[in-house]
Amino acid sequence: MAYDNFNILTSSAVPLPLENVDTDQIIPARFLKATERKGFGDNLFRDWRYNQDNSPKENFVLNNPTYSGKILVAGKNFGSGSSREHAAWAIYDYGFRCVVSSFFADIFRNNCLNIGVLPVQVSPEFLDEIFKAIEADPMAEIFVDLPNQKISLTNSEQQESFDISAYKKENLTNGFDDIDYLLNMREEINEFAANTPL
Repeated sequence: MAYDNFNILTSSAVPLPLENVDTDQIIPARFLKATERKGFGDNLFRDWRYNQDNSPKENFVLNNPTYSGKILVAGKNFGSGSSREHAAWAIYDYGFRCVVSSFFADIFRNNCLNIGVLPVQVSPEFLDEIFKAIEADPMAEIFVDLPNQKISLTNSEQQESFDISAYKKENLTNGFDDIDYLLNMREEINEFAANTPL
């Protein structure tokens, strides 16, 4: 298993109501030297989280103990910029398992899906309702139902459907990356190879 399997997630959320957050803001380029998916969470939003002397910036949401949870709620066009997969690694390594936004950059979305983070795209109106709910109650919970592709606020009847490819959905449900998916089909692949003339 490449990462935690994803099925249903109920969690409070961390709000980041900023638009056009790019991958360099998610994980600055100077932290891309490592090749393993470990330790990147320490530098998630590094320049927003810390001063130059490494002291935490009190006004940044990740340094605010009022907010916690496995869901990051972000503004429109999250994950734009370079294609670095380290941005998705940093999101996952920090502890987020789902990112909600009204729009994702395609490469960032795919990088998330490849490593076990579910990007849920909602309408701008529903995103605004989520931000309002968190503002009213920082412990407001969001219910993410991957099997039925639904997201809702647990303290209201508001919900929306979200799209995901069947292939990525199966991988997330099983905790597979692309290699795991192929290894899981080893018998079928071997049978196909044995019955296919050269």
